[in-house]
Amino acid sequence: MKSSIFFTLLCLSLLSCGDEKIPKPAGQLSLEYPPAKYMRYSNSCGFDFDKNELAEIKATSDCGLEIHYPKMKATVYLTYKSVHGNLNTLLTDAQKLTYEHAIKANDIAEQPYVNTERKVYGMFYQVGGNAATNAQFYATDSTKNFITASMYFYSKPNFDSILPAADYIKNDMKQIIESIKWK
Repeated sequence: MKSSIFFTLLCLSLLSCGDEKIPKPAGQLSLEYPPAKYMRYSNSCGFDFDKNELAEIKATSDCGLEIHYPKMKATVYLTYKSVHGNLNTLLTDAQKLTYEHAIKANDIAEQPYVNTERKVYGMFYQVGGNAATNAQFYATDSTKNFITASMYFYSKPNFDSILPAADYIKNDMKQIIESIKWK
């Protein structure tokens, strides 16, 4: 009798063991983009640079450019200014524009850029959190030319959702600053 009860309990315990049912986590978007291919972009203004073939460029007034990423619903706004003894003002304005996002940003990382061979000096900013822009930079030759660029998405900022697209465009922006050639 004792052995049959033990055997029955053993069988029931083995049959009751199984995989626990765990609820599945909410699905996340898997955004993947093709590897970037760059081509030289020239204009009649004071600079050239490499641009991603997926991006569409629209020229605006005063040598400004809008670099559109239609599939990502984003635009990089690039502004060009001539330097006429106003370099300090241009630098202050560019830095002020970046730090206006400090209210919504978790952090702002600065990365200096210096290429003495091509005379390109600047700062690349990565803005973390739900700020309106995730990346900005300025570049200058410190005597004649000054460029600022900012990335914006066409939707309400949600850092987690746009992170893959933001990272992709940040790499393009780094390629732009690294490939600038003054005329």
